[in-house]
Amino acid sequence: MKKIFFTILLLVSIVTVEAQYKANPRAFGDKAFNNKDYYEAAFYYKQAAEGLSLIKKQAIPYHATGKVDKSAKSTDRAYICYQLADSYRLYENYLEAEGWYYNVINENYEAQYPLARLWYGVCMRANQHFDEAITQLEQFNQTFTGEEKYKLMAQREIKNCRFAKEQYQYPLLIEVKKMDGVYYSDGSDYALIQRDGNQYFTSSRFLKNERKHLNRVYLVTKDKPTEPVAISFKNDDGKSDLEYGTPAISADGQRLYFTRWYKDGSKVLHGIYYSQLANGEWGTPKKMGTNINADGFNSIQPFITADGKRLYFTSNKPGGQGGDDIWMSDLDDSGDAVNSTNLGSTINTPMDEQAPYYDMTNKRLIYSSKGFIGLGGFDFFDSWDDNGSWSEPKNLGYPMNSAKDDLYYLPDHDDSNKFYISSDRESDCCLNLFEIKDKRHILSGLVIDCDTHKPLPGVKVSFIDSLTRQVIKSIVTDNTARYAFAVTTKRPYQINLEKQGYFSKVLPVPANDQMSGDTLNNPDICLQAFVVDKPIVIKNVLYDFNKATLRPESKIVLNELVTILKDNPKIKVELSAHTDSIGSDKYNLRLSQARAQACVDYIIASGIEESRIYAKGYGKRQPIAPNSLPNGKDNPEGRQLNRRTEFKVLKIE
Repeated sequence: MKKIFFTILLLVSIVTVEAQYKANPRAFGDKAFNNKDYYEAAFYYKQAAEGLSLIKKQAIPYHATGKVDKSAKSTDRAYICYQLADSYRLYENYLEAEGWYYNVINENYEAQYPLARLWYGVCMRANQHFDEAITQLEQFNQTFTGEEKYKLMAQREIKNCRFAKEQYQYPLLIEVKKMDGVYYSDGSDYALIQRDGNQYFTSSRFLKNERKHLNRVYLVTKDKPTEPVAISFKNDDGKSDLEYGTPAISADGQRLYFTRWYKDGSKVLHGIYYSQLANGEWGTPKKMGTNINADGFNSIQPFITADGKRLYFTSNKPGGQGGDDIWMSDLDDSGDAVNSTNLGSTINTPMDEQAPYYDMTNKRLIYSSKGFIGLGGFDFFDSWDDNGSWSEPKNLGYPMNSAKDDLYYLPDHDDSNKFYISSDRESDCCLNLFEIKDKRHILSGLVIDCDTHKPLPGVKVSFIDSLTRQVIKSIVTDNTARYAFAVTTKRPYQINLEKQGYFSKVLPVPANDQMSGDTLNNPDICLQAFVVDKPIVIKNVLYDFNKATLRPESKIVLNELVTILKDNPKIKVELSAHTDSIGSDKYNLRLSQARAQACVDYIIASGIEESRIYAKGYGKRQPIAPNSLPNGKDNPEGRQLNRRTEFKVLKIE
């Protein structure tokens, strides 16, 4: 918002100020910086940098070219570099800020500005240069001798980098798209709510009547979806540059709660107000009582629960954990707050928390915080309410969150797979509205017995994060033998299936999100039953005549046994080979032992410990079918059944 306002101001008054800022842009920059107008400060400091010939050697990957103003004092050059870097960083233009901090460090100004390397690392983290950011932050901690709080900040930023690396590698399965049309303007657009098919949101778009950018609450009706109308309030008290935003509506739709703010001298005063609907018009705003608005402090961002009985809001009033905190108030029948309660140190931190949303059905709080490990700026977190005891807040991940500010969560009223957020991730100045489509899905299937092909109850099915080995959820199949798990990110997952008397199975969840079956290539997952000391025939293990060399197709079959052994690390097995009756007993024993050992050698080479598998050749001593017919003639079918490879479980440790 400041960027837009300042740009327009320059266009209007360029003639009167041009000579002044060219003569002393540093002074104008200092004034704006002290007023926390960081975009304006950056504009003037950039003019000063041009005067000192600093622009031409701005940043990585830029290098010094052209002449440098040798007459400029080193202290002036250092000051402008650092102030320009700080100005860019403080209005979250991290790309520009990174280059100017590099200048401070590269020109050996770090002794004068010892925090430069810390902020350089912060900017690198925001610009997704995570490994280099960690390097810079670790170096800062090794050399910095100032206040301990900055070392703690660096440590926290290192954790942010490591968290961010994983988030960007394995993002949430959602699609984030900036809204356009009436929901996008030349200012900020944010804090969308829905009611009765209508949309309400806040925007600082240019007001033609007042010839300036001011925050207003806009209404887009279902009958006129292309015509946003700024809501007006009767008989407001006439303060100049009044602004309104972040609306919330009572359960009966007759009361509008909102943040109202204005400038009083050098201070900006924020409070939560409400307006009553009467005869189709919103009445004069009334400030809520001291349970919400404490004198000398700010309260903002009201949220009304679906039953209209509670108000969640943000305030920096006394009794909190520090900075802006999330608070809750009970409302009486008229909609006024009868108390206020800070949500405590689980939810709030010494830093800032804002923009609460409470889902009554699921007792879930979604809000934004700067106080936990995250991607940067305000990140979304959620916490679950168990009779007033809150669960540890969980970061909602990328791309729900970004390196900048992400606030004002709202689920779509009609589509459970759609929701909205406000973020400045694509802007240097302003919040924009974003629509998010949820691509997360349910992975479901059926477990059957491999032999009977019937549903198999009593199977423990676990959904596991393949990276951390953390069990996300486990179920035991009922008589339907079905399982279902929510797949939320692109992280690698696996399913573990276990049942006594059956071989356990571990299956990776495919990256294409489609469960196409297990190693048997069918749409269901089957488990193979076994009994200790009872042989199981391994079909299609083939050899050439009079040889023990495994054919390529035999190795494919044996890979299934390798998988069973890997999925069942506590079993020990015997692998046996058998022949038909042709040839001497000695010959067949030797050949079958060689064939069994060939299988075992392949399995051991595939990563199975030698102590877990034993080779045994039985020759022709254990036929399972007659080698000859009753009339004495040859029985080819019987001999084929006898030429077999088997394995059996010897013991379970």
